[in-house]
Amino acid sequence: MKWMKFRVKTVTDAEDIIISTLYDIGLEGAQIEDKVPLTSLEKEQMFVDILPDGPEDDGIAYLSFFVEENEDGRPLIGGVQSDRETIVSQIAEELDGLRSFMEIGEGSIAVTETEDIDWINNWKQYFHQFYIDDLLVLPSWEEAEEKDRDKKILHIDPGTAFGTGMHETTQLCIRQIKKYVTPETELLDVGTGSGILAILALMYGARHAVGTDLDPCAIDAAAQNMEANGITAEAFEVMIGNIITDKRIQDRVGYERYDIVAANILADVLVPLTPVIVPHLKKGGIYITSGIIDAKEDTVRRAVEEAGLEIVEVTYQGEWVSVTARKNM
Repeated sequence: MKWMKFRVKTVTDAEDIIISTLYDIGLEGAQIEDKVPLTSLEKEQMFVDILPDGPEDDGIAYLSFFVEENEDGRPLIGGVQSDRETIVSQIAEELDGLRSFMEIGEGSIAVTETEDIDWINNWKQYFHQFYIDDLLVLPSWEEAEEKDRDKKILHIDPGTAFGTGMHETTQLCIRQIKKYVTPETELLDVGTGSGILAILALMYGARHAVGTDLDPCAIDAAAQNMEANGITAEAFEVMIGNIITDKRIQDRVGYERYDIVAANILADVLVPLTPVIVPHLKKGGIYITSGIIDAKEDTVRRAVEEAGLEIVEVTYQGEWVSVTARKNM
C-alpha cells in the first residue's frame, strides 16, 4: 500500500491549531518534526532521564499528514477519492485563513509518496492512559490498573477518533460540561467528531445527546466510541450536515430543546455559529464554547454578547480559551 504525504512548513507556535484545522478537512495522524526540547513528562513516557544535546530550537516545525492511495494512485480522504491538487488547494486555503489572525511562518506545502507504513499503529507507543481530573482516559490497547478500576473511565481509540481528550480545548469543554450537566440535561454537541463530549456528558448523567458534524466519518468514529463506553444509539444520535447553513439540519436538531450546547470549534466558526445556536437553547440553557486561541477571545466574547447571551464564565488552559454563556430570554 502506498501513501501520499503532505508536509507543511510552519512555526512551532502554530502546530496545534494547524493540526486541528486540517483534521477538519479529513487529514489525520499528523507527524510533527521540530526542535522543541522534550518536557519532563515526555521524557518519562520515553523512559529517558537525560537526552544528548540536540540542535537549538529555531521555531520551525514540519507537519506531515499521510493519505492512503487507491489502486489508481488517487488519494482517499475518509474513504472518498480525491486528487493531489484538490487536497493541496484545500490545505492552502485553510492556511491562508489562519494567517489572518496568527503567525504561521512559511506555510509551504510539499507532496511526496511513501511506501507501506504502519503509522496508525506506530503512534500507539506514545499514547497512554491519562487523567483529566477524576476521569481516566484509556486507549483500547491498555487496561486499567487495579487501583483505577472503580474510577470513571472513558474508553477511546485515537486511531479512529477525531478527538481523544488530550488537547487543552477538549479538556476545557469537559470541565464545563461536568459543572453544568444534570440528570435532565439534553445536550447538543456541534462538531461532535469522535463523540467524546456527548459521550462524557452521558457518562456524567445527561439524559440524551445529539451531535452534528460535517464529516460522514464521524458516524463510525462516534459509534465505535459509544460501543466501547456502553452508550446506546437511543441515548446519542449523530447527524451529518452544516447546522450553520442547512435549515434541514436545524429543524432535525430541534428548537428550544437543549439545556447545554457545546461547540469545540475554531473561533472563526464560532462567530457565525453562535447566533444560529441561540434558538436551539432552552431559556436558561448553557452555551459552552472552546477551540479559541487566546488572541481570538475578544472576538468570540463579542459574538456571544451580540447574540443576546450572558457570559457567565471564561476559563483558560495554555493558550486556549473557553467561553461559557447563558440564554436568559
